[in-house]
Amino acid sequence: MLTISDTLRLRPYDGQHDFALAWYQDPELVYLVDGIKEPYTKEKLDRMYHYLNTHGELYFIEMKIDGQFQPVGDVTLMKEDLPIVIGVKDCQHQGLGRQVVRALMEKARTAHFDHLGVDCIYFYNLPSQKLFEGLGFKRIQTTSKGYRYRYDF
Repeated sequence: MLTISDTLRLRPYDGQHDFALAWYQDPELVYLVDGIKEPYTKEKLDRMYHYLNTHGELYFIEMKIDGQFQPVGDVTLMKEDLPIVIGVKDCQHQGLGRQVVRALMEKARTAHFDHLGVDCIYFYNLPSQKLFEGLGFKRIQTTSKGYRYRYDF
């Protein structure tokens, strides 16, 4: 468990993720993540979490709500990518992403990463661009769909 604050923590992935399917049924959220508005199937969600868990450190973002920690999103720490989703609408645009990314930057720094990358943030995903740029990530490349970012320690 990675504690960020009294009300926010990262719980390592344990193979259980059925609750997250509801997040990936939202076409607007999927558009920000994948660039298409096609909701995930259970099989696609299974494949995504399997990939993220085998290629990085996959966590569920948990927030204390009514006295109990509840999953509100997911994030994966990989050297070349840092995918993050706040899936619960009421928790979006509240600064959770900034706190989570900052905590994972510190974890990467203490693990002696020389850098962290973000593979692609779509041109139209202005909130994610603002999040990463506000934490010191630099645009290093324009892709066909957006921007690639990098933070050097």
